[in-house]
Amino acid sequence: MLSKQKIFALGLQHVLAMYAGAVIVPLVVGGALNLSAAQMAYLIAADLFTCGLATLLQVIGSKHFGSGLPVVLGCTFTAVSPIIAIASGSNLATAYGAIIISGLFVVLAAPVYGKLLKFFPTVVTGSVVTIIGLSLIPVAMNNVAGGQGSPDFGQPRNLLLALITLLVILAVNRLATGFLRSVSVLVGLAVGTAIGYFIGLVDFAAVGTASYVSIAQPFYFGWPQFSVTAIFTMIIVNIVSMVESTGVYFAVGKATDQKVEDKQIVNGLRSEGLAIMLGGLFNAFPYTAFSQNVGLLSLTRVKTRNVIFAAGGIMVVLGLLPKLAALTTVVPNAVLGGAMIVMFGSVAASGMSILSEVDLRKDGNLLIAACSIAVGLGSAVLPSMFDQLPEFARMLLQNGIVSGSLTAIILNICLSKTQDHAVSAASPAAAPEIK
Repeated sequence: MLSKQKIFALGLQHVLAMYAGAVIVPLVVGGALNLSAAQMAYLIAADLFTCGLATLLQVIGSKHFGSGLPVVLGCTFTAVSPIIAIASGSNLATAYGAIIISGLFVVLAAPVYGKLLKFFPTVVTGSVVTIIGLSLIPVAMNNVAGGQGSPDFGQPRNLLLALITLLVILAVNRLATGFLRSVSVLVGLAVGTAIGYFIGLVDFAAVGTASYVSIAQPFYFGWPQFSVTAIFTMIIVNIVSMVESTGVYFAVGKATDQKVEDKQIVNGLRSEGLAIMLGGLFNAFPYTAFSQNVGLLSLTRVKTRNVIFAAGGIMVVLGLLPKLAALTTVVPNAVLGGAMIVMFGSVAASGMSILSEVDLRKDGNLLIAACSIAVGLGSAVLPSMFDQLPEFARMLLQNGIVSGSLTAIILNICLSKTQDHAVSAASPAAAPEIK
C-alpha cells in the first residue's frame, strides 16, 4: 500500500512527463494570435486546470463516462492549426463554440465508434502501439538538442545534459529497489535540472513574473459563437483524436497487464468528449489521451489509479496557482529529452511485445505491421510531405499515429478478406463433389 507522500511523488512524476506537451499548445496558439501577457497567462492556467479535471473524469470511471484506466489527458496538438485558422478568420469565441459542439459530437458518436473496434485485432493493436512510441522519438530528440528553434539547439552541453539525465534514470531503475525505483524518472529530472542550473540552463524569470492565483472563468474570451465550417473542422480534429486515443488505451492495457474492453474505450471517449466541452467552456483546448505517460506506467510498474488521481489533482492546483505552475517550467528541454528517450522507447517496446504474440510468418500480418509502421513513422518524421493536400487530408495524414492506424485498419480489412478467399478456394469443402 502506497503512502500519500509516495502517491503524490508518483503523480508529480506523471505531471512533469506531460507538462511540456501540455503548455506548448497555449504558448503556440497565444503567440500566433498575438494575445496579451495577461491573456497568455490565463490560457496556460485554464489549460492546466482543465487538464486536471479531464484526467479525473477519465480515471474515475462510471456507468457511461470514464475508462477507469490510469490515463492522463492533455490538449491535442492536432487542434493548434485549426484553432489559429478559425480565430484568425473570425475570433476566438467562434473557435470555442466549435470546440463545445465538437465535444458533444464525441460524446454522442462514441458508441457508434465502439462498433468499429472489431477492426482492431492484435496485429493492428500492436502496430498502432509501436507507431505511438516511434512517432514520439523525434519529439524526444528535438528536446535532447535543446528544443526546436532554440538558439543553442544541438550544442554539446544540451546533448551531455540529456545523456546524464538518461544515465541517472537507467541507474536508478536498475540499481534501486522499491519506491525509489518507481520514481527513477523524477530523480533523473531533478538531477538533470540541478546540473542545468549550474551550467546556466535554468531560468527562474517566469516564476517571478507569474501571478499567485488564477481562477478559470467560463467564456473568458466572450460568449461562444457558432460557424458550420468551424464546427465541421473541429469535429474532424476530434475524430483524429479518437483514433489516437484508442491506440493509447490499448498501450495502457499492455503496460498494466489488463485486457481493455470495448466498453472501456467507449466510456473513455465519452469522457474525452465531456472534457472537450469543458475546454470550450473555460476557453482552453480539446483534450485527448496523452501517450507521453504510457511509458511511465511500464517503467514505474505502479499501475494504481490513485497515482493518476494525484496527477489530475496536481494539475488542477497548478491551474489555480500560476506561480507554482511556472516553477515546473524551469526543467531544461535537454533534461526532458533525456527522460523522453526511455519513456517513448518503452511505448515502442510494448508495441513490439504485442506484435510478438502475432504470427508474422503469415504474409498478411507481416505486411500489415510493416506498412503501417513505415507510414506512421514516415508521417511523423516528415509531415511536410502532405503540405500540398487539402486541409482535411493534412489533419489526418500529418499525424503519424492516425495515418499509421488507418493504414493498419485498411490493410487488415483487405488482406484478411484476401486470405479468407484463398482459404475458401483451397478448402476441400469448396471443391465440387465427385460422384
